[in-house]
Amino acid sequence: MALPVRRGFWQRAWRSRSLVLGALLTLTVLAVAVLAWFWTPHPPAQMDVLRKLQPPGASHWLGTDVYGHDVASQLMVGAQSSILVGLIAVGIGLLGGVTLGLLAATCKGWVDELVMRLADVAFAFPALLLAILFTAVYGSGVGVSMLAIGMAGIPVFARISRASAQVLWTREFVLAARACGKGRWRITRDHILPNLAPLLLVQATVQFAIAILAEAALSYLGLGTQYPTPSWGRMLSEAQSLMFQAPLLAVYPGVAIALSVLGLNLLGDGLRDVLDPRG
Repeated sequence: MALPVRRGFWQRAWRSRSLVLGALLTLTVLAVAVLAWFWTPHPPAQMDVLRKLQPPGASHWLGTDVYGHDVASQLMVGAQSSILVGLIAVGIGLLGGVTLGLLAATCKGWVDELVMRLADVAFAFPALLLAILFTAVYGSGVGVSMLAIGMAGIPVFARISRASAQVLWTREFVLAARACGKGRWRITRDHILPNLAPLLLVQATVQFAIAILAEAALSYLGLGTQYPTPSWGRMLSEAQSLMFQAPLLAVYPGVAIALSVLGLNLLGDGLRDVLDPRG
């Protein structure tokens, strides 16, 4: 069984400034993304060429871009793209990596060696390189971003899962389970995996932040989210030629990316401190 939950979790959580601030920033981004499903100040794809490059005002809160799109609406819908790519990519990395990591720790021997060597090879192919490869085969798009970023996260989760599982296999409660006649796979399911959950949760928040940065980078290069779907990375790409005419067009998506990544990193740091059994 999993280790008992320590008392006072919520008291420690409230005392953790990193956790509280990170949760507030992350929930704000999530709230904006959810709100964008139901309402935006203007239709995000609506073009008003006569009002392009307008400064912030009552009609367009953050102004308009070079095509006359409402920047506030673009940012709100862009949050959906970043969160969707992050969720799917982290899900791919978590599922594939944890499965391989537990397989290596449970079977040991040549299986362990094979999985770790595959992980070493996978580290040589970062998300950007995988995205270029997949784009050449399947064409660019948001699906390419999800797949490339997710596959780049698999070796990270595999190494963490394997190393932590190997430590847990030496713990007293696992030795007691083996003495009771439980098989290795049943021990992995009933004891190892539940005790890995806090560590995996912390790592997932870190990988989520990396996925948002990677999605923005891929969209900036034209390999990620495609027009007309708004994307923070593509907004940055379109604003780079207007730095002297409308510098705020680059500031808005840059701040959105920075706050999202900061919130997730702070959330991960806070969760690590609160869930640390030695705390």
